[in-house]
Amino acid sequence: MDYGYGGGGGGNYNTTTTSYGAQGGAGGGGFMAGGSQDNASGGGKSARNDTLRPVTIKQLNEASGHDPDFKVDGHDLAQVTFVGQIRSISSQTTNTTYKLDDGTGTIEAKVWIDSDSAENPDTSKPKPVENGYARLFGRLKEFNNRRHVGAHIIRPISDFNEVSYHMLEATAVHLHFTRGPPGGGANKAAGAQTNGTTDAGSGGANGMSGIPSGMSGAASKVYNCLRTSPQSNEGLHVQQIATTLGMQINDVEKAGDELLGNGVIYTTVDDHTWAILDC
Repeated sequence: MDYGYGGGGGGNYNTTTTSYGAQGGAGGGGFMAGGSQDNASGGGKSARNDTLRPVTIKQLNEASGHDPDFKVDGHDLAQVTFVGQIRSISSQTTNTTYKLDDGTGTIEAKVWIDSDSAENPDTSKPKPVENGYARLFGRLKEFNNRRHVGAHIIRPISDFNEVSYHMLEATAVHLHFTRGPPGGGANKAAGAQTNGTTDAGSGGANGMSGIPSGMSGAASKVYNCLRTSPQSNEGLHVQQIATTLGMQINDVEKAGDELLGNGVIYTTVDDHTWAILDC
């Protein structure tokens, strides 16, 4: 999947169509920086409405603004896609409501029933089921101060690598919008060095790169442990980190929440096993 990340260029980059394997298309491809580009006739809204962004449920729940002008990371939010586990399914005459959980939060998604499809259902495609994982395409909506996703497509996950892949992709897009294109952080860190010294805000003062400035001492210790300790692709469990650092598990978990919230680590096999996110 190509989102057209491009070094330099002031953060401008191309978009390409992506379907994530969905049948029928999701009406958009890629994402656009800022989402405010105007077309030749000045129709900025139509340009924005053709964008697709991978997100987490937490980002949807915490998006600023109101329907239809939601923003995530300060940029317009049009069509979205995410992966989650279906906690419940409720069928009504006009729609089916799915409650999904991706580990960052829960949200309801409504799929409106087309009368023709209801009379002639397609039995050849697999259907989402409770406790199964699914990928969804749609738009964030708000009704009576309660948010939900109006889904165009929801399909079951057949390859569970897609779950981890999506979380990494959503994190990469978040970092792109909040920290700039890849390579920008390295240039910033290099520019912070003067006469053999390094600005502590770049992470160089304690020998760590990639950790945001302003993090607590506990978060710095946990980050350094994750970066330097021998580990498999699954990363390190909270218990291992606590044992290595001689810290209480509760303190390690609080530090991990800091790091997860800043997008520098991610969960792997479960919520208590972490690995460094190298971007």
